[in-house]
Amino acid sequence: MIILSVFGTCILSIAVAYVAFLQAETAEDALEAEHARSEALLYNLLPTEIAGRLKDAPDQTIADSLDHTAILFADIVDFTPRSARMAPKELVSFLNRIFSTFDELAAKHGLEKIKTIGDAYMVAAGLPQPVDRPVHRVAEMAFDMLAALRALSDEIGEAIEIRIGLHAGPVVAGVIGHQKLFYDVWGDTVNTASRMESHGQPGRIQVTAAAREALKDAYDFEPRGAVEIKGIGRLETWWLAQRT
Repeated sequence: MIILSVFGTCILSIAVAYVAFLQAETAEDALEAEHARSEALLYNLLPTEIAGRLKDAPDQTIADSLDHTAILFADIVDFTPRSARMAPKELVSFLNRIFSTFDELAAKHGLEKIKTIGDAYMVAAGLPQPVDRPVHRVAEMAFDMLAALRALSDEIGEAIEIRIGLHAGPVVAGVIGHQKLFYDVWGDTVNTASRMESHGQPGRIQVTAAAREALKDAYDFEPRGAVEIKGIGRLETWWLAQRT
């Protein structure tokens, strides 16, 4: 009986220890899985390099001055009346299809998607690291965006058009927020690119003198003349066209 009692106690102790080991291992696996999810979310929200910098130094302020960038803004023409005719799920699906296509094009041309604002889409070249020929990259992106929407229009039997604006110059880029991190870009270059889009025309790419100067070796241009730009004044602008 003494032997059985001792043996039973040993078995019980081993069983308790084994269960504790399994629980600790499960908790460790759960912790690793949660860490992996957090890292994946960080890298989805931010450019890879910026996410890495924050991971290495979580308390640092990310603020970079970049001298040679190109900014593209685009928005969907007549989106407000179109959205009024759509059910919520249909509207989200519509935007998701268009913006997912634009995301693929941004990756193709080595650009950084900055954000969507309602039905507007913003992408940049030359950040977070400088790249070669940044203005050419966004120009090619612009033509691909127009082509993608022509194909989608043919598919659904209804015209979908966008206005596109391009500008080139220096910007400041950085991360704001604590709980919801956001990589954004600021400066006159951004504001001017946005105005090129909002003062543009459906199906056309409006560019500034700075963008035209960078692109003149590879594209044709149609002068638009001086345009009064809200918050900026009168600017000479051009319509960008592919060289035939």
